[in-house]
Amino acid sequence: MMRWIAVVAVMTLGACATVQPPQSQHLQAADAGVRDCAQWFQVLDAAVDAAGVRDREAAPVAGFAYLRSTRFLAALMPAAQTDALRRTWLEQLRVTDLQARAAELRNLPAAQAIANAPAMAQRCGAMLMAQDLAHPALPALLAERVNVADAYSDGMRIAGLYGLTRIPFANGVAQWHAEAKAMFERSRSGAESAHPVERYAPANTTRYNRAEVAGLLARADPALGVLQLSASEAAKLFATYAPVFEVETTGDFDRPGALRWGEARHPVLDTRAPTVYQRLAYTRYGGRTLVQLVYTMWFSERPVDKSFDILAGGLDGLVWRVTLAPNGEALVFDTMHPCGCYHMFFPTSLAALQPAPDPDDEWAFIPATLPQLKETERVRLRMATRSHYLIDVGVQSAAGGAVRSYDVLSENELRSLPLPGGGYRSIYGSDALVPGTERGERFLFWPMGIPSAGAMRQWGHHATAFLGRRHFDDADLIERRFRLTFPE
Repeated sequence: MMRWIAVVAVMTLGACATVQPPQSQHLQAADAGVRDCAQWFQVLDAAVDAAGVRDREAAPVAGFAYLRSTRFLAALMPAAQTDALRRTWLEQLRVTDLQARAAELRNLPAAQAIANAPAMAQRCGAMLMAQDLAHPALPALLAERVNVADAYSDGMRIAGLYGLTRIPFANGVAQWHAEAKAMFERSRSGAESAHPVERYAPANTTRYNRAEVAGLLARADPALGVLQLSASEAAKLFATYAPVFEVETTGDFDRPGALRWGEARHPVLDTRAPTVYQRLAYTRYGGRTLVQLVYTMWFSERPVDKSFDILAGGLDGLVWRVTLAPNGEALVFDTMHPCGCYHMFFPTSLAALQPAPDPDDEWAFIPATLPQLKETERVRLRMATRSHYLIDVGVQSAAGGAVRSYDVLSENELRSLPLPGGGYRSIYGSDALVPGTERGERFLFWPMGIPSAGAMRQWGHHATAFLGRRHFDDADLIERRFRLTFPE
């Protein structure tokens, strides 16, 4: 440890004026262990930033080098009012930081690797948290800093005269809604698709019944609602609600696969094995936590359809999310593309739409509803060729016709993928965008305040509305838009 303390000594003298408390106090602590840990986090962060491998899924909490927050975790703070609950909640923020640091440390170039860093992050984070829990100003500091900044740029909206330019954008949004509804109506008319359709169903067909799901969800932490699952339990839970994908297929750009690093400076798609990425997420409703299951299918590109196609570009995909009631019933479904575009909701009879506070903002586009699923049923998703627009949803008891099985991977793997020549790299840049996925639309849509509109982006950075402000991971996204009925 002494080898790097000398390196940061000069840096620390100047940094204390800018580093916020309690970190600034830790850097000058009388306890050598606390001081060394605070300095070690500074060295680690400097190395990560110098290498350009900062993971942006969760947001650092200023003054707390060992904590990172998400919109969900920030929404839990009002429930963490006692010392015991605050400790439990802070531990979740610390675990979130450790997950991000694991990816960052793995992605560091070999020449910049830091020996024993995972163990140091664990030990030093625990030590600093113990110090901060005794600090009387802790609740006030966290209330001030734990919230996650939104993904919109006020500067871009001001420069783009948002108040005026939003008017033609509102017309464009209304036109897209009309076109999407027309696509759903055509699909539901029973007409055969004009293109060949490939069907993909989960390879894992082992499912829980509703009572088993309810028992699993009941094991969530009673204070925060966070669920701890074994790998086998998670696999079975995701398999229970996994959708069947139907993809109109006219080229390789319509074939799903796994993301890989090749020789290019951007990730590529390996289509040899159809793959769906999974994520466990949460939302808040009426002071309780609801579990969400997220499924993402990736495609190699959205190909050019015409000579001037501002929507075309590298990589494309579809994200499908299921929000569960405590008894295991699906309450509401929603979807977007990995750019945050084309956000749509599909409520069941257990979710009634609430009126929009501002009728001029994008609120909740619902092109269709879905019935409550029976235990033997799966949701069926129909996607258009080339654009990968979702054009129909339905339910089916079993996968009929020719079906290919899809494998599943954790979305967390995308934060650190192996490179061909050795080492690792996230598919996401330090700006949370996927390199090589820029769209021409960014030059026209920037007045709406979304940086690089149309580019694929990391979880936590999906702004899903041009009009108003809305994020796919907003902790109150469902609560504000729907009145839910929880079945017994």
